[in-house]
Amino acid sequence: MTGRAGGVSGRLLAALLLWICAPAAALAVQPSDDAIRAAGEHFQRGVTLYSETDYRAALVEFRRAYEIAPNGSVLYNIGETEYQLRDYAGALTTFERYLIESGSADSHRAEVESNIRELRARVGRLTINTIPRGAEVSVDDHVIGKTPFDTAVVVGVGHVRVSATLAGRQPASREVDVAAEDELTVLLQLAPVPSAKPAPVAAGGSGDGARAARNGGSLRTIGWVSAGVLGAGAVAMGLLAIHEGDTLKSERDAYQDDMSAGYAVDKRSRLDRLSNRTRTYSLAADVLGAAAVAVGAILLSTSARGSREAAASPPPQVGVGVGLGSMTLNVPF
Repeated sequence: MTGRAGGVSGRLLAALLLWICAPAAALAVQPSDDAIRAAGEHFQRGVTLYSETDYRAALVEFRRAYEIAPNGSVLYNIGETEYQLRDYAGALTTFERYLIESGSADSHRAEVESNIRELRARVGRLTINTIPRGAEVSVDDHVIGKTPFDTAVVVGVGHVRVSATLAGRQPASREVDVAAEDELTVLLQLAPVPSAKPAPVAAGGSGDGARAARNGGSLRTIGWVSAGVLGAGAVAMGLLAIHEGDTLKSERDAYQDDMSAGYAVDKRSRLDRLSNRTRTYSLAADVLGAAAVAVGAILLSTSARGSREAAASPPPQVGVGVGLGSMTLNVPF
């Protein structure tokens, strides 16, 4: 496979002439004149790109020309380009197709046969199977088809990654090192996708919804008890404040009636103590009363919101399952 860089454009152009002038018997379906013209334009662009060593773009143009007007002669150019890209497996496959599709008198046939002998020392073969069958297989991220394959898959030497995908199954992949002329077997087992486990059902409700409902009811009960305790405390403090206020008024009246110098000093201290207790009880009654009102307002608000949500939720559905010789009735609560 020597002399690929030098003089290759001339050989490609010669292949173009052979392709255009190929007899109708060499084609599965005779293309129209417009198809031949469009294919010739793609082929010529491929020749130009190949001569500029833009092999990837040239390969696209050659393949497009073959798609429009299939002809064995174009496969020669595709194989040459794949070889330049070091896609030895692709080049070998293309050259083998060329021998099948081109005429026995094709001028490149002897060269292609020599190329095939050389390329077979640069590739390996993989027998790829999957469990279950029907999985889509990719080699180095290039889709090659679905299992089972009729023949072994030709791959280039080196590190090769084989992967498989199938609906309802988890993807599987394997990496193998392929040496020249290796014949390896790759088996990929695709495990079923695990199904989601249903939430456990509890009496009086199911899953988190039932637990949330029970927790909400407990919190509301605690809240109303707390509001009642705070209210009772506010009432008690209020009564104490009234009692201390009445006592303070009586003591002050007695103090004002008796203005003698001999009035005991402890009376004045008692008035101060009564005044302080009255203010303390009054303040405590106000604080406890405000707290009871606040807790009650919060509970009323949450209860009203819960009632609206319950009214908006759909009614429970009754499920009926009928089997052979049996009937089940499932009523979710």
